[in-house]
Amino acid sequence: MHVSKAVITAAGRRQRTLPLQSIIDRDGAEKSVLRILVEEVLDAGIDEIGVVVRPGDETAYAAVVGDHAGRLHFIQQTDPLGYGHAVLCAQEFVGDDAFLHLVGDHLYVSNAEQGCAQRLVQVAEANDCAVSAVQATRESLLPYYGAIGGRRMAGQADLYQIDTVVEKPTPTEAEQRLNVPGLRAGHYLCFFGMHVLTPTVMTVLNTQLAEATHGVPLAAALDELARREQYLALVQQAQRFDVGVKYGLLTAQIALALHGKDRDEVLTRLLELLAVREMNG
Repeated sequence: MHVSKAVITAAGRRQRTLPLQSIIDRDGAEKSVLRILVEEVLDAGIDEIGVVVRPGDETAYAAVVGDHAGRLHFIQQTDPLGYGHAVLCAQEFVGDDAFLHLVGDHLYVSNAEQGCAQRLVQVAEANDCAVSAVQATRESLLPYYGAIGGRRMAGQADLYQIDTVVEKPTPTEAEQRLNVPGLRAGHYLCFFGMHVLTPTVMTVLNTQLAEATHGVPLAAALDELARREQYLALVQQAQRFDVGVKYGLLTAQIALALHGKDRDEVLTRLLELLAVREMNG
């Protein structure tokens, strides 16, 4: 397997403006969320990037990625038929190749020099199969993420064989279907917002679209993928930030700053703010 293409989905009704938001990256430069995602993909050795958008959003998106605009292939999702359908819209772009997939409303902050996407692509290519990034997540956050059930691969501390995928499970459902040996009580392996997927997922999504009455979710397709072929989960030792939730962009900004060149300056300002708050009671 060689992963040479990436798909970023950004056409959701609540999602479409989030990649345009500005934030200060670790290098101290002001960038859009989309530009940071594009640079994450480029660092993984991928320079063909499809961005799934609502019709008419292409110009705004191209404007916020600077000199990377020429690398983007815009793919229209004309009908809002769900997350899985957004991925399926990129079928012609990816062809018969495996591809990296990221969501346009998440930012990723790695605790290592190697980026999250770069690590994920390396693991997928080494194992010649689909791999989703996951993270141990406390039970209270299950309403925000898809989650997986499975078992640890022999001799691997951070790699799991996926047996089951459930979108936003209830705590009861998670306890019954998604327990993974070795995790702390009340924690589950939830999606990190980043995947390497094989062309099989497009086949599954096409079948689901033909049978759908409302929309096409991605989680159901990934659950079927786990039944058809080897599908692994890689635990990312990093942080993911949904910029679409309350204070999500602020939290992502703080995390980027604390991992960047202006770390000391930011810490000093935060301490000054806390000191003023303490003085004012």
